[in-house]
Amino acid sequence: MSTQPLRDRFLNFYRERPLTMFILLVGVAAAGAIIATVVLVSIFQRKQEAKNPFFRVVELKEDTQDPAVWGQDFPQQYDGYRRTSDQIRTRYGGSEAEPHTPTHADPRSVVAQSRLEEDPRLKIMWAGYAFAKDFREERGHAFMLDDQTYTERQQVTKQPGTCLQCHASTVVPYKKAGDGDTIKGFEKINQMPFAEARKLVTFPIACIDCHDPKTLQLRVTKPGFIEGIRALKASQGVKDYDVNRDATRQEMRSFVCGQCHVEYYFKGPEKRLTYPWVNGLKVEQILAHYDESGFKDWTHADTGAPVLKAQHPEFELWNQGIHARSGVSCADCHMPYKREGALKISDHHVRSPVLNINEACQTCHKWPEAELKDRIELIQERTYKMRNQAMDALVDLITDLKSARAANAPAAQITSAQDYQRKAQFYLDFIEAENSTGFHAPEEALRVLGESINFARKGQLALRPPAEAAK
Repeated sequence: MSTQPLRDRFLNFYRERPLTMFILLVGVAAAGAIIATVVLVSIFQRKQEAKNPFFRVVELKEDTQDPAVWGQDFPQQYDGYRRTSDQIRTRYGGSEAEPHTPTHADPRSVVAQSRLEEDPRLKIMWAGYAFAKDFREERGHAFMLDDQTYTERQQVTKQPGTCLQCHASTVVPYKKAGDGDTIKGFEKINQMPFAEARKLVTFPIACIDCHDPKTLQLRVTKPGFIEGIRALKASQGVKDYDVNRDATRQEMRSFVCGQCHVEYYFKGPEKRLTYPWVNGLKVEQILAHYDESGFKDWTHADTGAPVLKAQHPEFELWNQGIHARSGVSCADCHMPYKREGALKISDHHVRSPVLNINEACQTCHKWPEAELKDRIELIQERTYKMRNQAMDALVDLITDLKSARAANAPAAQITSAQDYQRKAQFYLDFIEAENSTGFHAPEEALRVLGESINFARKGQLALRPPAEAAK
């Protein structure tokens, strides 16, 4: 259809009402200008927000411990930090709040579920050790200091101040105890009884433990990790490694987590916190170091074996997995970036990625959330089933060893079986104590558990009479 009539009507309207047409055109132009101005102002504001990600409300110093003070400058990050008090259970980890009657010895009104009640085999594995008295599901960072302070393990054994490196904010306490020297303060507090050292700390992990208060750059402040990573790098041919000088920013996004989420032991009468990395990070390399140094955590009450207790080797297992090999840091998944207005910040609500799949996983993995969750839980289910088989094998060995000792079996057989128990127990506990249920390195987790089963069954064979074992 011709547009001529429409154009003629427009021209006629313009000739007959020039003032009205002029006002209309001015109005359209003004509206366009207003819209453009709003857009430009919004863009400018966003750019300014991005250039100035925070405003100094308070001056942060090396003695500013309280996260709430840091929160005045960084309210979004502090809000996330406070939410680590959430208690949400995933299929294979985490803790829902369990009511607890406060007592003088333990004033907590809420605790995590007992793992010992969930699986009584753990009491057999740890017989004679404090963990057979109290071992609970993991909770968030908000509870890390209280849960260590009031665990019933404190009643079983005299724990040292060493524990505080990973359960408290220690930057300021170490410096105060060492008269300005962090290492001297670290060494001094390590040797104190826990109850005495506990009086020197106030907060669980805090901003100052991972951030320089002036530059806000990530940093490692825990002496155990500084010394441990130096020993690891030396084993790889890198001399005089200084983590705060030599690590990349992406590496630091894992190292600040690895300050605490690691395997460790208390070395010597001075109870010096030591990471057993002189041979490497794999379970057999760590066990080799313990064997070379003659270290044991305790003597098993039922078998007499000199056994070991793995702690929480998330850093070690993660290093064997595909995410580490791909350059994905701990923070990428547990503290993923998110948008707050124009700001891109790291989410300080540290938690399981299963509870935050959209931001933690789907940034890289472009599959539906339900499918990703199913994949995660399938990996964990396989690990958990293998863990149960390894636990059964270990309990069988412990039962047989106990009976063999009662029957005065030959010393050589007992000693051989005890050595197999030490290996089987440490390999199993390496995965049991690691909090990803194998997800950090699925193939490695299954390998370690398979080795544990093999050691346990070899230990049982070692207890058989020579003629029977040869069949």
